[in-house]
Amino acid sequence: MNTYTLVILAAGMGSRYGGLKQMDTMSEDGDTIIDFSIYDAIQAGFTKVVFIVRKDFIDQFKEIFDKKLAGKIEVEYVCQEIDKVPAGYPIHPERVKPWGTGHALLMTKGVVKDNFIVINGDDFYSKEAFKSIIDELSKLDKDSHNMCMVGYSLDKTISENGYVSRGQCYVNEKHELTDVVERTHIEKVGDEILRKDSEGNLVTMKKDTIVSMNFWGFTPKFLEALEHDFEDFMKERSAELKSEFFIPTVVSNVIHANKGVVKVLTSDAKWYGVTYAEDKPVVTNAIAKLKEDGVYPKSLWS
Repeated sequence: MNTYTLVILAAGMGSRYGGLKQMDTMSEDGDTIIDFSIYDAIQAGFTKVVFIVRKDFIDQFKEIFDKKLAGKIEVEYVCQEIDKVPAGYPIHPERVKPWGTGHALLMTKGVVKDNFIVINGDDFYSKEAFKSIIDELSKLDKDSHNMCMVGYSLDKTISENGYVSRGQCYVNEKHELTDVVERTHIEKVGDEILRKDSEGNLVTMKKDTIVSMNFWGFTPKFLEALEHDFEDFMKERSAELKSEFFIPTVVSNVIHANKGVVKVLTSDAKWYGVTYAEDKPVVTNAIAKLKEDGVYPKSLWS
């Protein structure tokens, strides 16, 4: 029987949020956003979850999730730290943040052995997204570089409280990704959605632009591509103070090298997330309504 793994990016420090948002409770029943992602993943058929965390708060994670998930899904933890990089490259002495989502995912090499998905720990994706991606994941040859992803309409992923980062997706008529470009500053201004270009100028984006919320489906071969590209990244940028190595960059490299294709699944669901502390009431109200409507039980783990 095929088995599938859920990988959760949860090593962020939540600087814009003002704390560890991935462990903050979002309901009167003490649920975190991660709880809903894991619940949806189990319902869809995932059998293992791997948390990528920082060693500073791994004990807090275990205290929250180990008891909840005991007997429901296999659980493992890996740590992302600044010094977990290939030897021989200079690191800026004032650097405090690790090397981004690509580096984080690389920490799972040796732990993830099946086809897997990777998600953010602070995003609420919807149960339909998990159902659709596991169907596509089951079609991926483990020995190939083929991939899949769930994309969202840009206008449904914007915070009302400040800028966000999104991967802008370019998709062909076969629903395959042709490119993904990391946009690190997108904001809503009046009725428009704008991004900053490389010169800092604001550029209008179409509201129905498909964007990545880091909801990717991969085979274990992708971890080999990550390892190769991270070595190149470190050769060029290891001494920089704030440089980051992003998952979409490696996805683009695989596409452009004609090593694999990425099937794009789209979701009409409204995204909920907590980039800023002011986002929390929106999320808590949405979760309360979902429970009230019976989409989720009052107690997820009882």
